[in-house]
Amino acid sequence: MRFFTQRRHFRDLSEQEVLALAISSEEDDARIYRSYAEMLRADYPDTAAIFDGMAEEEDGHRRALINLHRMRFGEVIPLIRREHVAGFYARRPVWLVQNLPLERIRDEAEAMERDAERFYVEAAKRSSDAATRKLLGDLAAAEAGHEERAGELAEKHLDGAARESEDRMAHRQFVLTWVQPGLAGLMDGSVSTLAPIFATAFATQDTWTTFLVGLAASVGAGISMGFTEAASDDGELSGRGSPLKRGIASGVMTTLGGLGHALPYLIPHFWTATIIAWIIVFCELWAIAWIQKRYMETPFLRAAMQVVLGGGLVLAAGVLIGSG
Repeated sequence: MRFFTQRRHFRDLSEQEVLALAISSEEDDARIYRSYAEMLRADYPDTAAIFDGMAEEEDGHRRALINLHRMRFGEVIPLIRREHVAGFYARRPVWLVQNLPLERIRDEAEAMERDAERFYVEAAKRSSDAATRKLLGDLAAAEAGHEERAGELAEKHLDGAARESEDRMAHRQFVLTWVQPGLAGLMDGSVSTLAPIFATAFATQDTWTTFLVGLAASVGAGISMGFTEAASDDGELSGRGSPLKRGIASGVMTTLGGLGHALPYLIPHFWTATIIAWIIVFCELWAIAWIQKRYMETPFLRAAMQVVLGGGLVLAAGVLIGSG
């Protein structure tokens, strides 16, 4: 309800405040586009040039809005920003966008333009001044046309070869930073925990004890793998990306790989839990083979032989040791 918030509602803003809000929003969007450009310039210079061009477009909108405000209301522009208005669209912080793939950053920019278009359409409806209404309508059309403008900029700065090169680089960076350490962790967690979990299971035939051993092995292996991956390479020379991201990917996937076949032992019936765990192990090993084929370009049969055969041997060793 309205009295529970200190923010203004859009319908309660005066025309001067709407103009002030538009000016501050254009300033923010130009700053965001320049941040995107700076963030991408080293690895994706052609896409960075597109964002530079879009920032210049936003600068032009801001100047037109300031000129209109000066004509109608004078030199002093009220301080009102999007966070001061209830229900107004928000912008994702740049540090969150840094973690997104290149295509997602481009999609984020398109969403920004759609938000701005809706704002100008609604603002134009509420304006009674002909010049203001015209400018806001023109800006709505401009924001709607930014996708076309982005296409023109893309044709200028991002030809087919450049886009293909940037997309390859983005894919390579994704694989090096997330897939490779995550896959290594999943393999380690899925395979290395097989022997202790199934040895405990067949030695004790106690599902709760087996689960505790599996939980300890999985969490311990995850912590170890995460710290090892993060400490092994700072990413500056190898280009493998943030050690924190790689450590998280490796540690989390190691833990999940071990927990997958430990969790069935929460079932109190030994053979039911064991059969379900075997099925999960089978699925885990084939999933690893598929990931290797999909992202590491390893032939599927070779990946399957390496992973499934190796995992099967470790599983058999655990069962034999526990049964003995």
